[in-house]
Amino acid sequence: MKYIKTIPVLLLLLILGGGSFAQTSAKPKESEKAKKIKELISNRNYVFQAQTVFPMSGRTRQITGEGYDVTVSKDTVNSYLPYFGRAYSAPIDPSKSGLQFISKNFEYTEAPGKKGGWDITIKPKDIQDVQQLFLSVSTDGYASLQVTSTNRQAISFNGTIVEKRVRKKK
Repeated sequence: MKYIKTIPVLLLLLILGGGSFAQTSAKPKESEKAKKIKELISNRNYVFQAQTVFPMSGRTRQITGEGYDVTVSKDTVNSYLPYFGRAYSAPIDPSKSGLQFISKNFEYTEAPGKKGGWDITIKPKDIQDVQQLFLSVSTDGYASLQVTSTNRQAISFNGTIVEKRVRKKK
């Protein structure tokens, strides 16, 4: 009879002890996508593809089609983004009404972000209208971009980080 009473206690201890062992031995592995994003960010060789625009005034808009992006490499930042919002002065060239520029002289700082992501600040020195691009990237490749401008209201974008496409020469 004594043994019958101790069996449930032993089973309970075995279950509780085994469960805590399983929790401590299981470590989350870094996914392949997270490794790829980390490599792209550390090599400064990536593209931010915008999907949603959040102007300071007006409504949120989904961006349809590809092509609205910011391409970052070690020596160049190439921005081709739309702009919706208030401009304090008109651009000299009306065909460049969005956030379209190529900068070869810029300050680039990268810092660890929340939950293993990155906070990247890009300050173009050769573009007068754009003061700063602040990019917050998650380990899964989702990103938000805030653009601060001299002659326009600030604007934000949500999107993803992808690998630069290599164009084949004909």
